[in-house]
Amino acid sequence: MNRKSLSPPGLYRICVLLPACVRWLAAAVSSKQRSSLALLFLIFSFPALAEVADMLPGIKPGVVGVGTFNPTGRPRANLQGTGFAVLDGRYVVSCAHIFTKPLDSEANETHAVFLGRDRQMMARVARLVATDKAHDLALLKIEGEPLPALKLGDSTRVREGWQLYFTGYPIGSVLGLNPSTHRAGLAAIIPSFTPVAAASQLNARTLRQASEPYEVFELDAVAYPGNSGSPVWHPETGEVLGVVNSVYIKGAKEAALSAPSGITYAIPVKYVHTLLEQALPKKP
Repeated sequence: MNRKSLSPPGLYRICVLLPACVRWLAAAVSSKQRSSLALLFLIFSFPALAEVADMLPGIKPGVVGVGTFNPTGRPRANLQGTGFAVLDGRYVVSCAHIFTKPLDSEANETHAVFLGRDRQMMARVARLVATDKAHDLALLKIEGEPLPALKLGDSTRVREGWQLYFTGYPIGSVLGLNPSTHRAGLAAIIPSFTPVAAASQLNARTLRQASEPYEVFELDAVAYPGNSGSPVWHPETGEVLGVVNSVYIKGAKEAALSAPSGITYAIPVKYVHTLLEQALPKKP
């Protein structure tokens, strides 16, 4: 990947790209305290907002709903999370925890990805190719026409303080099949395991994380259960840098909807690269 493609987004980058005369004028105005910080923020934010708006048409077609499809069920479609197309457009990345429940084979239930707009939802049968339970990642394959694939970036070069975005279905199909995009500041890059206060709080998941810790992205953004599997992408390049994995919940599980904490975690995309390398045969 071009090393210049991941320049940090924000005011500094925009100022550097402005012509020298404009930068000089802005500095002069600021030095004389003739403009408020709010005015400067508005002036320099417009180009950044325009970039995100221009990038979205290339992101949204590659974002899909994921879940199960039961031809005799009511409802037949059960949208449980978000995924996004990769590689040739016939593979979809999402979260492994979405697919832990066994399928009802007697009812011909299948995994599925969901396409469409608003209430016009179309289900496409998907096959679960591989999972990485340690990093909560899943890889699906669909048949038929390929989807617009998103580009996978280099998450090892991500820095704290970057402004990123993620696109997905925050509360499933309640709002219709309309992907929502949220801004997410990268608040911290932290270990996946946080020591618990008491031994009674240990379980299989926390023990596994303690024995094999890895770094995750902490985002200062509000996400909901349906956002699991949403791609976290860079506003300048559209490259995916992470996968929304979980949210910090205050209190009971239901609080994720009624009182969201504003803290979200994402799995660095380097683990997606590893999953693809291990799951798919290499071409000769």
